[in-house]
Amino acid sequence: MNGPSTDLAGLAGYDLGAHVATFDDRDAILYALAVGAGTADLDMVFERNLRVLPTYGCALGLWAVEAAGGLGVYDRVNSLHAGQTLTLHDRLRPGRVEMTARVTDVWDKGRISVVGIEVAAEAFTAGYVIMLPGIGNWGGERGPSTPQSAPLEPTWSTTLPTDADAALLYRLTGDRHPVHVDPVVAGKMGFERPILHGLATLGISARALAGAVDAHPVDLLDLEARLTGPVLPGQDLLVSASTGSGGVTAFEVSSENALVLTGSATFG
Repeated sequence: MNGPSTDLAGLAGYDLGAHVATFDDRDAILYALAVGAGTADLDMVFERNLRVLPTYGCALGLWAVEAAGGLGVYDRVNSLHAGQTLTLHDRLRPGRVEMTARVTDVWDKGRISVVGIEVAAEAFTAGYVIMLPGIGNWGGERGPSTPQSAPLEPTWSTTLPTDADAALLYRLTGDRHPVHVDPVVAGKMGFERPILHGLATLGISARALAGAVDAHPVDLLDLEARLTGPVLPGQDLLVSASTGSGGVTAFEVSSENALVLTGSATFG
């Protein structure tokens, strides 16, 4: 495997190699607790007849984001998670998870750059959109524009609390970016204090969205989301959805009257 060139353009198409993760029932339960599951969700937090939340696949694939940042082409501390996709091919089960990954795209948006990373496993395919603030105008392709979506007309909504220490718990699932725990790093990135992980907000929201279509959270088939704003631990999340045919749900998540997530989810 050849290394990338020293600029961002050299990352496009780069093979990040293979990785094997192993998780057990304790890891799956910790993840479920970190995204708000509790005593009402025994099949997600009790090892007897345990069912693993599909969005745990997003956490399992984070090694690829770390690997891309570790190549030295950009400062991985000064990067933000801006988007996520997840497609399930099978149920997640404790044990070995063999994965491969590659950088799919690198876009020059002017004031920022965007890196796309794809992780493939037998049970899932996960896509990560990483934003690099302050890095741009290096001559790369701009890439596709994000289409304007019609305003959501909710048919279902729920309000979910987050704990003031939620980021401290979620980081134990594998994402130890310092912006979620270090006030100095958070301040340098423009936040008043450490922020909740975008994948934590997404996991909390996806678990709740199953209720919009009377599904179980483990029945998630597809998920696509844009991470549009930060959540501070302790803030409530307003999850709103408009349901369509075939279990497809368009959704928005707001915190303190600010939009923090938009996307769609499909349950089967």
